[in-house]
Parts: sequence; C-alpha cells; structure tokens
Amino acid sequence: MPTGPKGQNRPADVIGNAVHVMKVLTGEADDNTPAPVDDSKDPAAVSMGRKGGAARAASMTPERRAEIARAAAARRWAKE
Repeated sequence: MPTGPKGQNRPADVIGNAVHVMKVLTGEADDNTPAPVDDSKDPAAVSMGRKGGAARAASMTPERRAEIARAAAARRWAKE
C-alpha cells in the first residue's frame, strides 16, 4: 500500500483514493495523519557545519579549489 509524505497508509488506486477522501470529508472515516514530528537538527551542530565549509574553503589555495571544481565538472558532464 502506498504511503503519504508522513508515512500514512493511502489507497493504491485512484478510485479507492477518491472514496477515502470522500469518507474523510463526510466524517465517515478520520484521516489518520500523525502529528508532525520535530526532526530538526541540533542548532549548534548546524552552525558548526556552516563554519566548517567556510574554514575548509579559506584554508585551500585557489589552485586546489580550481582543481576540485574541474574534477566535479568532469564528473557532472561525464557520459556514463
């Protein structure tokens, strides 16, 4: 059975989904939507992650950054 964005069970076919929606709207069935879960990251970890990328870029030479960019572009455009 397909699931919704938060893991809810949903009918697999279009007609079954339409019937489910109509039952929810008329009150025959309740929409079993779970409460939103706060799965945000630790703010301290997020700020350290932002600092890490800037520190890495600042410590690299311009030649090394260009080398990494060329390798990334080559992989992006490679035909596999």
